[in-house]
Parts: sequence; structure tokens; C-alpha cells
Amino acid sequence: MDTDGTYDARGTHLHAVPPPPRHPPASVTGGTAQWLRTPRPAAGPGVWRFGHRPRPEEEPDAVPARRLIAGALIALLSGWLLWSLLYNGYLGHYWLWPLLVLTPDTWRTDPEAWTAASYVYYALVGGGLLVFFARIGHLPEIWRRYAKRKETPPPPPPPGADPADWPDLRDAGLAEAAEELARATRSGALGDVDYARIRRAWQGVRTHPARLAAFTDAVRAHGPAACAHPSGVRDLPVRTAAHDLATAQVRIGTVADHPRNPYARRTTGMALEPELLGTSLLAVGPAGAGKTVRLTRPVTESLCLQALANRAAVVAVTAQGTALAPDEAFDVVVAVGRPHSSHDLDLYGGADDPDEAARVLAEALVGDLVPDSRRAATALAQLIGPYRTAYGHFPAVPDLRELLGGAPGALAALRAAVAADPAQLRELDARARQAERGDDVGVLLAERIAFLDRPAFARFFRTGPSTGGDTAGERVGRVRAGDGPAGEEAPRFSLRAIEHPLRVRVDLPERGHAEASRIIARLLLAQFTDAALGRADRSLFACLVLDDATHTVTADSVRAIQRLRSANAGVVLALRTLQDVPEPLRGPLLGAVGCRMAFAGLAPWDGGRFAETWGTEWVQTRDVTNRQIISDEPLTKAMHFMRRLVTGRAATAEAVTVREVERERWSASELAHAVPPGHAVLSLTGVRGEHTPPLLVDLRT
Repeated sequence: MDTDGTYDARGTHLHAVPPPPRHPPASVTGGTAQWLRTPRPAAGPGVWRFGHRPRPEEEPDAVPARRLIAGALIALLSGWLLWSLLYNGYLGHYWLWPLLVLTPDTWRTDPEAWTAASYVYYALVGGGLLVFFARIGHLPEIWRRYAKRKETPPPPPPPGADPADWPDLRDAGLAEAAEELARATRSGALGDVDYARIRRAWQGVRTHPARLAAFTDAVRAHGPAACAHPSGVRDLPVRTAAHDLATAQVRIGTVADHPRNPYARRTTGMALEPELLGTSLLAVGPAGAGKTVRLTRPVTESLCLQALANRAAVVAVTAQGTALAPDEAFDVVVAVGRPHSSHDLDLYGGADDPDEAARVLAEALVGDLVPDSRRAATALAQLIGPYRTAYGHFPAVPDLRELLGGAPGALAALRAAVAADPAQLRELDARARQAERGDDVGVLLAERIAFLDRPAFARFFRTGPSTGGDTAGERVGRVRAGDGPAGEEAPRFSLRAIEHPLRVRVDLPERGHAEASRIIARLLLAQFTDAALGRADRSLFACLVLDDATHTVTADSVRAIQRLRSANAGVVLALRTLQDVPEPLRGPLLGAVGCRMAFAGLAPWDGGRFAETWGTEWVQTRDVTNRQIISDEPLTKAMHFMRRLVTGRAATAEAVTVREVERERWSASELAHAVPPGHAVLSLTGVRGEHTPPLLVDLRT
């Protein structure tokens, strides 16, 4: 597939150079060149690698500040007292013996020489005492802990390894292209999206050497705008999160400095990337906990940037009016029930096989009501198969409602249209026999399809030949509203278009048509998993973001989510509570996703599900018993008083018992009551199996 921007076979080449990026790659001085030179050391899953500084695995034994300062003061006073006693001769003059032995006798008769030698000797002895007592008083530790030291910038890269010079291209013999890109990098004309997009194209060239000529011509002709996204856009109009396109990461917060977090992860940045989203993510939290602002918005923004870099395809599903991202950030905006929608929605997801189309549609219509939708899929296939044979396309919503409802005129017309096809007549006869049964699923399907058969949705589910040209998946360069002539029907968007680097947002009419919105959400989830698993080219990461997955999860979708990680795809599901998922599917859903996120304010019964999923761990506990020491001797009392003055604690005798116990990583009560506002507990799993324990994350930093 032509997803790296090195070919112009689809008519998506640029006739004019797009404008330069509006945003710097990161909040660093020096622009793109300095951004590229910033170290990104290898780290565990979820670590924000941009400028990351690894921490030790174990917390060092730190002396309390009060004891540290008091000890340093006492040590310096002791050193000053010893020097005073030596200098004034109260301890004798034996300490001057090295001076007398090492100096010539003639110096003693020369006052100037003797004075200079004496002061040098005094400086050496005093300096030695100062160093000795400073070490005793832990002054180096005080300096390391409290001194204000300016952080030094990273060292410059060695010659020939500066990423701003594009050494890979130079090594491949493309010196002219490398010089053009290096010049644009240093001047700021090349942004982080441009860098990621051109790197993606260069990787395609290394995989397919036949693309080398097209790549070289594109760089020579357009410079930093080479290999552009089919829309011609090089950046998003607005960024609300910190992104690092070199590692495809987006920062969502900081791991809290909390005892429940491993010491090595405390105060480090927390980030998400396709390697983690490829295992899918489930986020649960009440309304107002920050799921949209702190999670789905940054993730959607990151995936849109990666789509502009020809690396990903994203479909974001949200309620109308939700401030997820502006319309200009997307190529396709499907506003269901709104006349200004740039695209319609393909009810059958671009499927050609009636059985496949029936299976996906049945899951959307009744997947939340029945544990197995195969009977419903069979009933639908018995109707839409003959209809397609007769009319060349699948039935629209009104026609399908009439057929499911058993309207005599619609069934008679369909039977007459396929009278010459015995196979289709057998399908209709089977449907007629099943309709006579009291438990016929067709009645339920007719009731559910009625939610979509509303005047507000009349234009969105057309299935006949489109007069507005090709669909969104057939021509990627024509995806924005208003591209076609006036009066044309809007093109139909199909989830099969995720083979291309598209940015799609689907707005659901949650307020006026809540049940229809849930049906459409299930339809999009089913179509996405079906399209992602059926892609011939899986080089693009495909992700579906459901800002509200209430009553969306079905048994079939849980099984499909488990298979997405092998297809370089994933889903992000946000829920207010696990109660919005059928009881038999709550455990399987938590097991199907690799990343789990519990926001502050979680209900205890939801916390119990997360606690059960995260399991237990062995921890070392210490039971300390303190017994105060009481003495009647005056000297001992004085020593105890001095100890209390220095340490702030009374003299005690301690008995310590250490044992290994097994406890929950996070209990249901802690998840419900101990997670501060603006925080969440997050566990991550990568597509290669690497994982992290649940971490308390501050989403505000």
C-alpha cells in the first residue's frame, strides 16, 4: 500500500508546498535540531524518554535532615575546638614536630622564612582537620542534597552522528538530499511531524529499494514538505499535550512520588505510544474524573500527528459537543444526524459478502441483549443476501426494517425480484419459516433497527449508488467537506479506509438519540475490529478511540480485541463504570486489554474488579517495637538529653521483626478512597509482553 508518501499514483501529490509547522517540536530551546539531539535513553514501558534520567532501583538510605544538619554543626564545632586548643598550646606542642623535622635549621634564624613555613604548615593541618570533620559531619551529602546546581546540557553528538545532519541519508549516498533536510532542520522549516514523516518514508525506501528515485525526487522538489500526507497538512492547528514524534510518545502525566510506586519510576514522566496502545486500553472513572481531557484528547491528538506522519490511522468516536479536537484536526468528520456532516456512514462497513455484513450488523443491533448473535446474523443474511442479488446493493434502513417486520409488500417484491435464483428463494423460504416461530429473532431486530429509521438519520445510511463520487476509502486525497461540486451527496465513509493514514472523528447524537448512538458505537467497534484484522497491509497502526463506551462491549468484540495486538491495531475504551458492561463480560474485558486505568472516584465494586485483575505481590513488612530507656544516673540522663536535642527523639530500645507477606497491589478500598483527585492508577503491557505494575500517576503534570 502507498502509505509512506513516496508515490503519486493516487493523485495525492502536492501542487504547492504546504505551510511550515505552527508548533515547535517540544518545549526546548534550539528548535528542531536541539529536539533531535536531546537524549532518549532506553527505558521501561510508559517512561517518557525525552530527556529521561534513569533513577536507581532502590531508594538510598537517607539520613533525616534534622539529624544531618545537627551532626554537621556538631562536627564543625568539634573541629574548631580542637584547632583552637592546638593553636593556643593547650594540648602541647608535639603537633609541631613534623614542622621542626622537615624544615632546615637556617629557616629558624630567618623570621620571614620561618613565618611563611609556619603558616603553610598551619594551613595544611587546619585543612586536614577541616576535611576530616567535614566528612564526619556528612557535608558532601548536604551539598548533594541541598546545593543549587545548574543542570548541564547534554554533550554535543560526535562528528557524523548528529541526527540533525541526517547521517542515514549521507551513508546511503544521498548527500544532496541530506544537506537539504539538514538545512531545513537548523532553520526551523522542518518540524517534528516532517521529521517523523520523512523518516517513515525513508524506512519504506530501505524496505523497497525501488522507491529510492521517488523519495529523492520528492526531497529535491519539496524539501521539508516531501512525502506529505494526502491532505497536504503538516501539523495540527492546536496542541494540548507534550508530544515526541521521534519515539511516537505522548505525555499524559508524572508518576507520583508515592510509597506504592517503585522507587525507580517515581517522578518520571508517564507516556503512551503505539507499542502500548496495541494491547488496547480500558479507562474507568466517574464523570468529571478527567478521562476526556487527560486521556482521550492527548491520545487522539498524538494519533492524529502520527497520521500526518503517515504512520497511523485513527477513528475517534465521541458525543456531539465534546471538545475532543477541532474539525480542522481531522480529514473526515461524520456528524450523525447533522446536515453539515462532511461524510455519511456506511452501514455495512464496505463489506461485499452478505454473511460478513450480517454478522457485523447483528452484533451492533442485538450484541448487548443476547449472548450469541449468530441467530440474528443468520436472519439478517437471509434477507440482505437476496436483496443484494436483486438490486445490486444492500438494503437501506427503511427497507431492512420492512423486511424484518414481515411487510407483505416488501417480501413479495423481493421474492419476485429473485424468482430466477433458487438459492436466494431458499433463503427467503427459510426466513419465512423462522418468522412463524414465537421466539423469532427478527422481531427483536426490527425493533432495534427502528432506532436508526428516524428522519434525522435519513441521509446517513444510504446504500444505493452514490452520486457524490467515490467513498472516503477509495480516494484519500479527497476527504474534506466541500471538495466536490455543490449539490453532491456526501461520500460514504467506511472503516475499511483505515488502510490509509486517515484522521476520522464520528460525532454521535447522544442527547436526542441515546439508544441509536449506542447502536452506532457498537457498529463502529465491530466494523473497526473486522477491518483491522482483515487488512492486507498492517504497516500503519490503527486505533479506535471510544470516548464513551457505555453499552458498547459485546462478547464478540471482547474476542476481537484480544486479536488486535497481532494486527498492529488497538482500541481505547473509556467507561464511567464497569456496570455499563454486561456482568459476564467484565472480567473477560479486563483480561482482554493490556493497559488498565482506574481514575480517582472509582466505585468500590469497580475497584474490586481492578484489584482482582492486578493481583497480589510479596512485600517485606517491619514491625518495630520501641521501649523508652529511663535512667537514674546523672551522666546517662545528660547523654539522653543531648541525644534528644540532636535527633528530636527520646532514647529508646527497638525490637524489629521483619517478615514477608502477600498483599493486594491496590485494594478496592484504596482505589475508591486513596487515589487523589487528578490522579489515576495505570498498568501497562506492551505488544512484546513487557509490563509494569499499577502505578499512581499525577495526570495534571
